[in-house]
Amino acid sequence: MQTLNTTLLIIGGGPGGYVTAIRAGQLGISTILVEGDSLGGTCLNIGCIPSKALIHVAEQFHQTQHHNQHSALGISVSAPTLDITKSVEWKDGIVDRLTTGVAALLKKNKVQVINGWARVIDGKTVEVGDTRIQCEHLVLATGSKSVNLPILPIGGPIISSTEALAPKSVPKRLIVVGGGYIGLELGIAYRKLGAEVSVVEAQDRILPAYDAELTQPVHDALKQLGVKLYLKHSVLGFDGTLQVRDPNGDTLNLETDQVLVAVGRKPNTQGWNLEALNLEMNGSAIKIDSRCQTSMRNVYAIGDLSGEPMLAHRAMAQGEMVAELISGKPREFNPTAIAAVCFTDPELVVVGQTPDEARAAGLDCIVSNFPFAANGRAMTLESKTGFVRVVARRDNHVIVGWQAVGVGVSELSTAFAQSLEMGARLEDIGGTIHAHPTLGEAVQEAALRALGHALHL
Repeated sequence: MQTLNTTLLIIGGGPGGYVTAIRAGQLGISTILVEGDSLGGTCLNIGCIPSKALIHVAEQFHQTQHHNQHSALGISVSAPTLDITKSVEWKDGIVDRLTTGVAALLKKNKVQVINGWARVIDGKTVEVGDTRIQCEHLVLATGSKSVNLPILPIGGPIISSTEALAPKSVPKRLIVVGGGYIGLELGIAYRKLGAEVSVVEAQDRILPAYDAELTQPVHDALKQLGVKLYLKHSVLGFDGTLQVRDPNGDTLNLETDQVLVAVGRKPNTQGWNLEALNLEMNGSAIKIDSRCQTSMRNVYAIGDLSGEPMLAHRAMAQGEMVAELISGKPREFNPTAIAAVCFTDPELVVVGQTPDEARAAGLDCIVSNFPFAANGRAMTLESKTGFVRVVARRDNHVIVGWQAVGVGVSELSTAFAQSLEMGARLEDIGGTIHAHPTLGEAVQEAALRALGHALHL
């Protein structure tokens, strides 16, 4: 068995792991990255990036169909057809470009990449096949995986998001189990691609992690698209039809061609001998402190493995910090807020505290909405649903939260996070000249409305 020695060893080449490696390389730290599958992890290969690509294909197809029927824009086309194989090839091309780019960046920064499955021996030793690696610092970045339902084992007509993102054909009927962001993003895309879509959710509304006011426009859009919602329904099993229990306790048999199970994700702690480290856990995740350190010295855990929020951008920020800590810089992971974005239609963004959370924290807050119905740019994009909402302290007008729902609001997340990180007050946002005509004007108007003088309402 050959033995390699390195200062830093990273297990997992997803957004957390590869960013740690790149930053460590830039800082001159001798680094080895171990990845068993493809660089880029879930996010680049079977998650964030491919899902946004499929959502784009679905939206383009949907819009073209719309022009075939009754376009207010004066555009008319003959009925479009879809070659899903070509769509998947286009998506795979994007994934390939990005993963190749990650590999090039790692090489440029002198990171040694070992392709294989890691097995932890102790806090300073990891084996990959017949190679033993000794390190001073160990970063665990193994990510998360889809939660499976024992009553709906993946296989045949029962699929996970992985299979849903590489379809060979579009099913005539699809039932999505789980009304969270993954289920809805993919459910809406499949509906726009032509499938009849139903969503089964055990809670009493879709996107139960968000407040009802924010999710209402998404609920309305689902109705308009013809997506059937089975709320407060629990799944019993599948035998050619999906059996669900309705709120009255009766059993329904739902006919379908495919069932997409999207009931959440859990930290990927199995299969690489994590037990050997006997680390303190926080539920199913590894417990970490404000420097991503675990209960063992010089062993760090970042990203989804360290629990909620399971977001690629959190993993990246943690990874960059850990590399700097190892190089001797004083750092702490203490963001004011981390944006959460749902790429549903309409899109949804939450940054910082919602009105309910602010109240629960004992804050007396001003809450103000500005509707996109009064925004010129939204009208020119044929999208008047949704709003921007600001939450600010009543005493000093410091902004503690932003939320938005509407077309393209994912891009507003940058402005939201920045204003919170910089400690902006309502007056700062209200007094900043926002370009016209943009969706961002609704951000300024929400702040002005909170101050009592919105201009366009």
